[in-house]
Parts: sequence; structure tokens; C-alpha cells
Amino acid sequence: MACIGVIDYGMGNLHSLGKSLERVAGNQRIEISYDPEKLLKCDRLVLPGVGGVLCCMSELRRLELNDLVMEASRKLPMLGVCLGMQVMLEHSNENGGVDALGLFPGQVVRFPDPPADAAERLKVPHMGWNRVRQTKPHPLWAGIPDDSWFYFVHSYHAEPAKSEHVLGSTDYVATFASAIARDNLAAFQFHPEKSQGAGLRLLANFAEWNGEA
Repeated sequence: MACIGVIDYGMGNLHSLGKSLERVAGNQRIEISYDPEKLLKCDRLVLPGVGGVLCCMSELRRLELNDLVMEASRKLPMLGVCLGMQVMLEHSNENGGVDALGLFPGQVVRFPDPPADAAERLKVPHMGWNRVRQTKPHPLWAGIPDDSWFYFVHSYHAEPAKSEHVLGSTDYVATFASAIARDNLAAFQFHPEKSQGAGLRLLANFAEWNGEA
């Protein structure tokens, strides 16, 4: 039986994400685990995350899951979600500056505070529903209309070094990369498990994705 592994390092919306994957993944088994041996036997992996990047990287290293992610990234389709997306880049400015996994060149920066005279009273963190503009085609966008709404909760966002890695963008204070992809890796700043129909369709697409663009 095919298997989707969800990497459990103690920081992530694991219950909701696991239930959403079970709902859309057909007869595939969902393995939520911190055991590298079990996770490497899966056909696909999800790197979730909520909270701060310093704690995230510390826990990944403590559990030796950073090595798992690096090994799996060379051969398995992998999906990063929220903080899981941010740690796929090289460096985050959060917590005074933290080196991350470096699967994508680029950095993670905080949203600037909105100007006092802004027409909209935007706040940081960026929290709630917002549109995602698909900047290039990808199997994970199959059946999802451009400018669909997804659910966000974050104060920091990715700045990929290569424009060709940007899969989707969103406007909030400024335009930022809300989705990135290269080869067998893809990552989204929003929470697909909280994004109703469009989010479930994205997870269903991931459950069938072979890692090719």
C-alpha cells in the first residue's frame, strides 16, 4: 500500500493535516511519525510546521530529522506547509537569524509594518483568507482556479532567490511568494488543511504527484 509520511517533530497541525490527507488520499496510508526509518519507506513526505523557525530547526536537529529531510529531498515528492515552507529556504531573519535547510536558495523576512496612512488597516501577522495567484502551471494546481482563496497565519514570508522557483504569489502589504517549487519539492505558506475545497484539492493533487513538474 502506498504511504504518505507526515514528519512529526512536535510543531505542526498534525491531527487536522492527517485527517485531511486521509480524506483525499484514497487507499494510501498516512504515517505520522518522527522515525526516519518509517518515513523513508513512504512514497511522499509532508513537512508541516507552526511557530518559530529557531524551535523548528532545533527540534529537527535534535530528532535527526534534518538529515531525513535532506536525504528524502533527493528522491521523494515533498510538500512543505507554512513553517515547513520557510525552513526549506537557506536562512530566516526570525529569532535574530537562523540558518535553515537550504533546499531553496533565498531567505525568510518579516512583513514590514503597514504605513499609518494605508487605505486598508492591514496588520501583522497576516491572518485569514487571501487569494493566491498562480505564477506558473504545476500538477499541484490541477483543478484549482487561479486566484483561489487559501487560509494564512504568518508574520514572516519567503523571498526566493530565483524567480523560477515561485509557483504562486499573494498580495499583503506587498506581493510575496506564497508558493514555491522545484523538481520534486513544493511548498506553500498557507494551510491547505484549513482552506476548504481548494486546499483539499491541492492535497489530493499531492497524493497523486510523482514529483515531476
